[in-house]
Amino acid sequence: MSKLSRITSLSAFECLDSRGFPTISVTAELASGTVGTAYVPSGASTGEYEAHELRDGDKKRYLGKGALKAAEHVKTKINSLLTGYDAFDQVAVDRAMIALDGTENKANLGANAILGASLAVATAAAQELKLPLFRYLGGMNARQLPIPLVNVINGGAHAANSLDLQEFMLVPHVSSTFFENIRAASEVFHTLKVNLKKEKLSVGVGDEGGFAPDFATPEQTLECLVNAISDAGYEPGKEISIALDCAASEFFDESKGKYVFKKSSKEEFTSQEMTELYSKWCSRFPIVSIEDGLDENDWEGWSHLTKTLGNKVQLVGDDLFVTNHSILQRGINEGIANAILVKLNQIGTVTETLETVALAHRSGYRSIISHRSGETEDTFIADLAVALGSGQIKTGSVCRSERTAKYNRLLWIETYLKGESFTINPFTR
Repeated sequence: MSKLSRITSLSAFECLDSRGFPTISVTAELASGTVGTAYVPSGASTGEYEAHELRDGDKKRYLGKGALKAAEHVKTKINSLLTGYDAFDQVAVDRAMIALDGTENKANLGANAILGASLAVATAAAQELKLPLFRYLGGMNARQLPIPLVNVINGGAHAANSLDLQEFMLVPHVSSTFFENIRAASEVFHTLKVNLKKEKLSVGVGDEGGFAPDFATPEQTLECLVNAISDAGYEPGKEISIALDCAASEFFDESKGKYVFKKSSKEEFTSQEMTELYSKWCSRFPIVSIEDGLDENDWEGWSHLTKTLGNKVQLVGDDLFVTNHSILQRGINEGIANAILVKLNQIGTVTETLETVALAHRSGYRSIISHRSGETEDTFIADLAVALGSGQIKTGSVCRSERTAKYNRLLWIETYLKGESFTINPFTR
């Protein structure tokens, strides 16, 4: 261990996420004077089995959502624990925090406190070596830029409109370069805005930067997206496809055992009927990916969904797997889904995230590195997507700076790699 790479202090403060609620920023300082800083994201549509995000609960501050306790844990307990650790030994750093917390879901220290420290240490280590973060995490062969899944229409818990499904996304695969793919998505986004205005529909945006119009049905939304793709000069399916994040746990009615379109038609569906609905949409529209198509506890329904559509469409577990190694292993064993959404704060450390992605890739599952609805200017996930060669990233729309910060970082990485980077379209029709 180099004396210069030893951690000498960790500090933290309460700051704001993109929704105006508190989160924390953590800075790790090394003996060399090098520092690494991270900002921790926060989700609105959260899985039941996610790691615990510690909130103060004081209704007089931020409606009870304050994060002073998490920041204090970093400055006291975690700082005392990690002082003297080598920043290059990420596994030891993360395992020490997990042991100190002592709970399965990081409820004592808070996953936000632990993750902030984990991210800050990794960032400081990269800075110490004067390497871009993606190089530090992924090595010299990390060159694959992700295909972006660009959220252009928001619904569900992310928008105050009539759409029950949470995200309607563009999947641009027009080129082997990220530059051209994100350009295509931007052009369709702006074309969509023009089209919505013509229909006198709202062009206000939701939490992740997508528009939030009051469409009557999901089918109407999908038709609008296909038209925008064509009007922008691209061929639907061949150059730009569509992905859905249904967030079905949000509209699953446990008392009825059915999926209820609560915000729109009030229609009720069994899990088998939801699968039939998705099959119908996939036959009519260029849909290549469906995330959280069923409730996180509906494993029987997921089995049927996977058997029905798993050979045709990417089926992504978000609330289903919550970036958890053991839950993903169960899904692999039972043949559930074929891809995992990866959110650092669902599990709480860099090490555990890397282990889960490695398991997914070994098992033939795709991985999509993802933001949260409550984001910051932090760009860690952009580097992570390149480091792991995940090939896909979700970080919202092409507006709102907390979203474009990640895209701009990927554009920087592509420029840095000087023609050595590439993208791979994982979807075939």
